[in-house]
Amino acid sequence: MARSSKKVRARPETEFQLFPRTGFVRLTSILAPAGPIPVGRSTWWAGVKDGRFPKPMKLGSRVTVWRAEDIWALLERGVL
Repeated sequence: MARSSKKVRARPETEFQLFPRTGFVRLTSILAPAGPIPVGRSTWWAGVKDGRFPKPMKLGSRVTVWRAEDIWALLERGVL
């Protein structure tokens, strides 16, 4: 399957000032429209699988979270 060469840009930091700097965040807080990463769920999970996006942590059988520090590092690296 061919991948698109189109780059996805994160929203400016001023738009998600309430995004935490530390702690754990759920996927709904990471992805648009509430979060700073403008990709869909399937794109996000494909990126996790191939290493473009941070690996999650499981807090329970139905609770998956990411470290907020990892998301900020992703934004600062400009991987999107």
